[in-house]
Amino acid sequence: MSLRKLNTALATGVVLFTLYLGLSFVLPLDTSFPGLPNWPSGDSGFPFVKGSREIAMGLAMGILLVTGHRRALGWVLLMVAAAPFGDMVNVVAHHGSTASAFGIHGLTSALIAVTGLLILRETSKARKAQEPATPAPAAQPA
Repeated sequence: MSLRKLNTALATGVVLFTLYLGLSFVLPLDTSFPGLPNWPSGDSGFPFVKGSREIAMGLAMGILLVTGHRRALGWVLLMVAAAPFGDMVNVVAHHGSTASAFGIHGLTSALIAVTGLLILRETSKARKAQEPATPAPAAQPA
């Protein structure tokens, strides 16, 4: 399997999971925030804000993936990795489950960041291969 196909599969998984996660917070599916001991009440708006954030990130990544803007997708994936990292910090700061914080949110953040780095690596190799070699200066006659 080529690096491009692997990266596409990883990015597609990240996009689909992010959209699923966002929809599970917006739609009434009795979703809980993994790791927090005290889930904010349904009247707090927390699930809708979290779901909207996830949907927006999933759509941004999905559009870049579908339109073939792979370098931009790599950078956006690195940026998106900050969201689950922030969730991990939030769970730890509010005395939630450390195993959940690192095992769910930390690993998710790492997977998204690695996917972004792999896509950036792929695109930098492709960019270098496309650059024309600079010709050596011609010898001057004496």
